Amino acid sequence: MHPAGYPNVVTVENMGKKLEKATDGRLRIQMFPGGVLGGEKEMIEQTQVGAINILRTSLGSVGTVVPEVNVFNLPFVFRNPDHMRKVIDGPIGDELLGKVTASSARLVAIGWMDGGARSLYTKKPVRNAADLKGQKIRMIGNPVFIDTMNAMGGNGIAMGYGEVFTAIQTGVLDGAENNSPSYLTSNHYTTGAKYYSQTNHLIIPELLVVSKATWDKLKPEDQALLRTYGKEAQAEQRVLWDQSVADANAKLKAAGVEFIDIDNKPFYDATAPVRAKYGANVADLIQRIAAVR
Repeated sequence: MHPAGYPNVVTVENMGKKLEKATDGRLRIQMFPGGVLGGEKEMIEQTQVGAINILRTSLGSVGTVVPEVNVFNLPFVFRNPDHMRKVIDGPIGDELLGKVTASSARLVAIGWMDGGARSLYTKKPVRNAADLKGQKIRMIGNPVFIDTMNAMGGNGIAMGYGEVFTAIQTGVLDGAENNSPSYLTSNHYTTGAKYYSQTNHLIIPELLVVSKATWDKLKPEDQALLRTYGKEAQAEQRVLWDQSVADANAKLKAAGVEFIDIDNKPFYDATAPVRAKYGANVADLIQRIAAVR
């Protein structure tokens, strides 16, 4: 879905170069960035039947088949981006990759990618929980995310990404939430929503998967190469991601955006019912994630 040059796209391109070199050109990756092969749901379906060989995807559509991965969609399940990385790099991350691979999804999961930390951007500054009261904030149309914003004190509104710019400009919305590179590239900071409150309420990694149909045709040594490069991509992508965040933050600040550090504890406490409701089947996993230091 992301354009050429986006950190996650560049990482998969680099993976393709390594694969080509290691197999003397026998295997290579042809990239189709920018959503040219369809929306996420369509692309997952194409990967399941082998029409797409390798896909980087959000957890949304995979969670319907492998419910455990939905734990990462819960608010404040990670303390900060570093905590998220420790979890996906460790036993829990490997365990969930294994669950995806072992499921009926017909996908072989070979790595995680950093999808960024989502924070609030609004027209009126949000410096504490009281400031968010009643503000209309665009959320991805997933009940977990809408309930998260409502629990935090705002008014969560489901809306397509393409409509957000005009909705903030015209006052239909008071703001939205996303990672800073997306906030920059969408130009939402030019709508008057120039306060960026570092809530980090959702920190959702993405999956790198290979079609099971493709995987089963590969020799064992090629499968081993893909697993190795999947793990290397996981580490390499975050270096590019951190660069893109630093770059976006510098550009946003230069454009007059005010970055607000915020105490997340009240929001963490307020969203406990959301974690309890949607995480009931993974309560032990939530505890194990919290225990990762």
